[in-house]
Amino acid sequence: MADSSTVPSSPTGGPATPPRILPWLLIYTVGRLAIAAALVLVLWLVGLGSFPGLLFGLLLSMPVSYLLLRPSRDRLTEALAARSIARKAAKADLRTRLSGGTE
Repeated sequence: MADSSTVPSSPTGGPATPPRILPWLLIYTVGRLAIAAALVLVLWLVGLGSFPGLLFGLLLSMPVSYLLLRPSRDRLTEALAARSIARKAAKADLRTRLSGGTE
């Protein structure tokens, strides 16, 4: 069995359930698309042509999304890390049970 420092625990002392990933992934993805669409629209309204406005808007959306979506990106990263730790612990537990060990 894995040591207690790598196995997440819940407030009741049992194994913690990893946070849900899909909501944070959807929030981040929709946020990126909304920022890109808003910037392209603003550039088109300012008078930058259709294709250059699209390319420049997409280019500008990268740093803007990086700054504005940091909280949701951090939560998504935490959820993915917690899921990875939980999967590793479950894999180690399964290997222990399959090998017949009682560590």
